[in-house]
Amino acid sequence: MKRRQLSALCVAAAWILVLPAASAAGKSEIKGAAILDHACGKVAVKQMGMVHAGNFDEANKLSTKEMQDQWKAMPAKDRTMMMGMMKEMSSTEQQYSNDIKTNGVLVVDGPGATLTVKKTTKDANGSMTSTMTQNFKLDGSQCLISR
Repeated sequence: MKRRQLSALCVAAAWILVLPAASAAGKSEIKGAAILDHACGKVAVKQMGMVHAGNFDEANKLSTKEMQDQWKAMPAKDRTMMMGMMKEMSSTEQQYSNDIKTNGVLVVDGPGATLTVKKTTKDANGSMTSTMTQNFKLDGSQCLISR
């Protein structure tokens, strides 16, 4: 009987050591310039540039089918308002690439990923921090923008 208890204890101890490593293996974090080499980083920069240039139809093609369908279902006046806000808040591909290089963190977790770009700017009035978060769905080597 003691042999079984010892065996069960050893198995339990092994699982305690293995489980955290197994769950961490599915999640990875990429920082800085390396993000731009990842499919999601490339899509993020491309989409930002298209939005900044006013190419909303092309930018929308970089999102999931669900997001494209939601966009199409939105009333025209709401889409127009959203396009104006998105364009105003967007930056060029080069600016966004630089922001990602210096302030970006991409967390890839299985079929999903999240890019966070946290930027702090300082001026005579103090400092301001802005955070932009973008979600992605991964399908093989393809990465699409999602909610």
